Amino acid sequence: MGRYSTNYRMNRVFRPDRAALVVPIDHGLVWGRVKQLEAPVQVMKRFLKEDVTGFMVSTGIVKASEVEMAAAPQMARILAIDAFWPTSAPATGTGTLVASVEDAVRLGVDCVKLLLPWNVNDAEKVLYCQRIGTVVSEAAKWQMPVMVEPVFLNTPRSPEIIEAELEVARVAYDLGADIIKITFPGPEATAKLCAELDIPVVVAGGPLSGDAKSTLKDVTDAIAAGAQGVVVGRKVWQRQEDETKWLIGEMAKATRSAFTRRW
Repeated sequence: MGRYSTNYRMNRVFRPDRAALVVPIDHGLVWGRVKQLEAPVQVMKRFLKEDVTGFMVSTGIVKASEVEMAAAPQMARILAIDAFWPTSAPATGTGTLVASVEDAVRLGVDCVKLLLPWNVNDAEKVLYCQRIGTVVSEAAKWQMPVMVEPVFLNTPRSPEIIEAELEVARVAYDLGADIIKITFPGPEATAKLCAELDIPVVVAGGPLSGDAKSTLKDVTDAIAAGAQGVVVGRKVWQRQEDETKWLIGEMAKATRSAFTRRW
């Protein structure tokens, strides 16, 4: 049994006075050497100097950044414990667990995160739901929060896909997720989802697109709509240095000014 409770860990991920501002650097699990994330610990060091609340990481990054994290105990860490590799077929892919809840406890992280891919065949949907249910059960024994991210990978985000993601978020909730992570569906849909689910919802940034001001607007709108945090990586660290610094500072302000705690 772990030393800390689920509630303790949740309150490390979500602070009482602001929305979570998490920088994900775990992309290599699925995409290998991502542009401007070739050296993930260096990216982490860069953002340790900024007003963020934590990082989304892989097992390898946790092991490689122990010195840095020991010097920054206020930072939360969310561990990606699975990976999904889409195939060229529209309704199939390959996914697997790459770490266990016990690994997460041993590594000292605050939360585990799993994907719930939905543009797969029915047999794979069953397997993913079974896997998440098993992880939720194991996490309860270790008092470890579970974040689940509904995704339609390699699929354009049409209005129909956005609506479908909201439906899958409900599946994740009923499977026992403690936190839902979802690509920003717009302020109205975010407000609806946050009102329906009595667990924290965090909004993902997604791939680099638009200018820094549009990213800031999405972050502000998401938090104002009830999101308890944002997880923004490529839209921040793939920009030019001066733009990145401005954006992360403004997003940090928004995590306070637009925030209302909902759980």
